[in-house]
Amino acid sequence: MRPSLNLLLPFFLVMLLGGCASRGIPPSTATGEQAAARALLMQSAEAHGLAAFQQIDDLSVGYAGEWYGLVSKLQPTLIDADFRQGSQERIVLGKKPVVAQHHTGPKGSKQVIRPADSVRVFYNGQPTADRDALAAAALVADGYRMFLTGPFYFLEGNLSLEMGEEESVEGRPCQTLIAVRRPGHGLSSEDRYLLFIDRENHLLRRIRFSMEGLASTQGAIAEVDFFDHRQIAGVTWPTRYYERLRKPIPNLPVHDWRLIGLDINRGLNEADITGPKFSTKAAEAARPIPQQNQ
Repeated sequence: MRPSLNLLLPFFLVMLLGGCASRGIPPSTATGEQAAARALLMQSAEAHGLAAFQQIDDLSVGYAGEWYGLVSKLQPTLIDADFRQGSQERIVLGKKPVVAQHHTGPKGSKQVIRPADSVRVFYNGQPTADRDALAAAALVADGYRMFLTGPFYFLEGNLSLEMGEEESVEGRPCQTLIAVRRPGHGLSSEDRYLLFIDRENHLLRRIRFSMEGLASTQGAIAEVDFFDHRQIAGVTWPTRYYERLRKPIPNLPVHDWRLIGLDINRGLNEADITGPKFSTKAAEAARPIPQQNQ
């Protein structure tokens, strides 16, 4: 009898993990934040429109994208492709941001509520207690806030921050920053990050990151590239995102998605987004982003 793909995949991943130890994120040698690293991070935040971002209380976001086939087989709980094809997401900012996501897919809807210290998930209106599903949802919710808000995400909460080596992203020279955060994103106690900051215009071009918050992704490294930046309400946002795996399978395509809607300061509060569905004020789809580059 032939072994099933589900039985082979864990062995396949273990073998690849053992053979790819050199890829990923350099080890951190810093304690606290290096002055030069902090200055570069602030320079990037200001290039993205820090002053305008600090005036934002809530965000309403719409995404659409495509998953690549192999990763859905390797990480079915994380990808959750039956429920995650498009999404409307709401973020109430502040010292402890709250993220809520309404995903849709061929099997229906998935509602995720992610305050700073907990996570709840509803499939087609029914809550789930599945630990892996909850951990995966927390990792995704925190990750998407990180991808959208870029350097702003790293202004607070770094255990360490230091200068890394120079590298290029799509031919653009970048200075890298190595960050360690405790806790990390999702339910992780700690995660590591490599930020690629454009040397010319200081925009964040790429984030490479560990994913320790889910048992099936521990030891893995992924990265997201940012494209097609547009200035909206004084903030420069990426509007296209491309994710690939770096470890255990180098350069495996994961996800290609687009920012299709963005509303700023609807006047949302936590009560609007923390139930099994959005309030009337939160439920309206985010307005389409401007078509012209700015």
